[in-house]
Parts: sequence; structure tokens; C-alpha cells
Amino acid sequence: MDVKLGERPSWISIWDFTPKEMVGTFQKGYNWFHKYVSVKKGDVTGISMILAAYVLFNYCRFYKELKHEHLPKYH
Repeated sequence: MDVKLGERPSWISIWDFTPKEMVGTFQKGYNWFHKYVSVKKGDVTGISMILAAYVLFNYCRFYKELKHEHLPKYH
């Protein structure tokens, strides 16, 4: 995250694109998914996270229409 745009090509060139490294990268992603996303026992937390993501997605999608609807101030 601390890479500047001008440094990006040299930063990418130091990556190792061998098959062994690519498999290791996919394994890290798979392990991260099962550690933080996939759970054995579902509860309210998982449902609330999905609901929050859905609400945020729809708010961003309809922001242009929603920004014109506001409550009038009472003076």
C-alpha cells in the first residue's frame, strides 16, 4: 500500500511469477477465505455482514437519485 504510482513497474518486476509462487499465492488466498469468510456455524454476524454489504452497494448504486431527496430543515 505504500507504493507510489511511479514505483509500480519496478515493484511488479521484483515479483516471482514461477508456478510454485503462483500456487503459494492461491493457497494464501484460499486460507484467508476459510479463516475470515467461510465459517462452520452460521449466526447473525454473517447475515448482518451480507445485509450491510447489500445496503452499501445499493446506496452507492442509487446515490445520484438519493442525493436530491433530503429532509427540509425546520427553522
